[in-house]
Amino acid sequence: MVKTYHSVLLIIVLVLINACGSSTRGEEQPALEGGIAVLLPDSTSSMRWEADDRRFFEQAFEAVGVEYTIFNAEGNARTQQLQAEQAITGGAKVILLTNLDNGSAATIIAQAHEAGVKVIDYDRITIEGPGADLHVSFDNVAVGRMMGDSLQPLIDNLAVDTPRVILLNGSSDDHIAYLFAEGYKSVAEPHFADGSWEKVDEAWIFDWDNQQAYAAFEQMLTAAQGDVDAVFAANDPIASSVVTVLKNQDHAPILLSGQDATVEGLQNILSGWQTMTVYKPIKREADAAAEAAIRMLRGEDGSAIANDTINNGQNDIPFMKLSPILVTKDNIAETVIADGFRTWAEICIGEFEQYCPAEATQ
Repeated sequence: MVKTYHSVLLIIVLVLINACGSSTRGEEQPALEGGIAVLLPDSTSSMRWEADDRRFFEQAFEAVGVEYTIFNAEGNARTQQLQAEQAITGGAKVILLTNLDNGSAATIIAQAHEAGVKVIDYDRITIEGPGADLHVSFDNVAVGRMMGDSLQPLIDNLAVDTPRVILLNGSSDDHIAYLFAEGYKSVAEPHFADGSWEKVDEAWIFDWDNQQAYAAFEQMLTAAQGDVDAVFAANDPIASSVVTVLKNQDHAPILLSGQDATVEGLQNILSGWQTMTVYKPIKREADAAAEAAIRMLRGEDGSAIANDTINNGQNDIPFMKLSPILVTKDNIAETVIADGFRTWAEICIGEFEQYCPAEATQ
């Protein structure tokens, strides 16, 4: 009799514990239904997509235990559309999209919304159609302005009467390239207008292609008979193409911007061939996007997640806006190294070891 009583009491206690636990979990964290699909653009315009974004997404999603798939379109817009269709058919409820072009991205967003799937524009915003449910990126005008603000005093202090400047913008079909250009042109254009700087030339580097950047700058430098003092390059790979041309023509280093804090960009900065880069902590961006995707999977709206809005040409899109960081030779250790984004071991190799601080090679 006593044994039976204890057994019944134990069952009642366990039922109550489970009921309370289920209720608590339900209130704190709604169930995750479906999965998340990440659509990366390529592995050529920047090494970040495969080297950084992929691993950070994997870490974030695996930590929560959410179902996810990561695709890479390798520069093919049709492939990206097929990947989106595959994700929707496979049960994805949230798509994280880094678009290849605005037309194909607008189609993906329309197809997703028709299927009840939410879309986050990741890093790049889609400017055709009504837009995504949320945009997660850095303040990209501020990225360009940081390039301008960093180079401006250095250009003004050059021992020349009228500094000669070239603009190498990103891809003409990528809206983010216009935001970067808007930022550094806000600094440069007033100088061109008042004659204190001379604009030698300007080019848009289609598809962010390094070989096109090399050819464009080589032609500009030759036409200018080598008389160029500074270049606003829209990212580190374009800046690296500039460096290669300068070295091939036995030209001295010039003032040169960049962004993305790539290993090659940091090596160019340490060795004196590039002036600065802009560090957009990719882990911070990927983590923010992953958190947003998980919250959307649980039913939250993009406007509840965002801290700003951005207009895509048709609508104000909820915007989770992040702040970039200036990197120069003087603060590499305190920024990209301290964050674990880059390591001295990958930077200080071969000819670049001589430019690294003592602690980097110990």
